Amino acid sequence: MNMDAEDIKRKMIQQMQQESQGQMEEEYVREQIDAQKKALLRLILDADARERLARIRIANPSNAEMIENNLIGLYQMGRLREQLDDEKFQILIKNLTPKKREIKIRRI
Repeated sequence: MNMDAEDIKRKMIQQMQQESQGQMEEEYVREQIDAQKKALLRLILDADARERLARIRIANPSNAEMIENNLIGLYQMGRLREQLDDEKFQILIKNLTPKKREIKIRRI
């Protein structure tokens, strides 16, 4: 009985170590992707535009993620041939972000 408990304990510890190692590998892959994404954004955007993107990320992280993915997609398709300055970036953001619906309340 005591031997079975020790075997179970050993197997549980081994399983926990394997899960921990898997999580570390996933985190490493995420960090590599993030580093590549940042490098591409440095090529695509000038300093002012990157600063604007950072402010967007603070206000709305999911919106910033969508903008980044679209920018990288446009770059990979060859549609962005030059580095975007802040003015061009603002125009692009207006075209990429969905329009807000205007809600009017009428009182009867």
